[in-house]
Amino acid sequence: MALIDLVVEKIIKIPLESKDKPDVLRELVQKLKNAEEINDVDSALKAVQDREDKQSTGLTDGIAVPHAKTDAVSRLKLAIGIAPEGIDFDSLDKQPAKLIFLLLAPPGMSGPHVEALAEIAKLAQSKSLCKALCSAANAQEVVQLLKGE
Repeated sequence: MALIDLVVEKIIKIPLESKDKPDVLRELVQKLKNAEEINDVDSALKAVQDREDKQSTGLTDGIAVPHAKTDAVSRLKLAIGIAPEGIDFDSLDKQPAKLIFLLLAPPGMSGPHVEALAEIAKLAQSKSLCKALCSAANAQEVVQLLKGE
């Protein structure tokens, strides 16, 4: 399954209401719950927080990709959050994260999980796309930008 197939309006939060990393993680996991993509918020959130405690998933250029494997999902799940003001994500370049891609995969699913991470890394290389995403007015616009519509 391609990452782009997971991009639908109901999994996009724009703008994020949270102001710090723990609350952003909770907000995005709750977004998946509200979209009926996961059942167990607590288990999913614990998996993401445990992974984040090992090493920050804040990359560079305003991108963060919190991810985890958890029994709370049966297949790859994605939530996207946009924080125009930025969130301190303990990123490699010490810059705030504005685009947050939360990925959850079941424990036995390494291939699609790694492929999705690689697709996000590739998307992040397009500075113009990232800038457009940060300026998007709503979830529909984010979907259109990511799907190239």
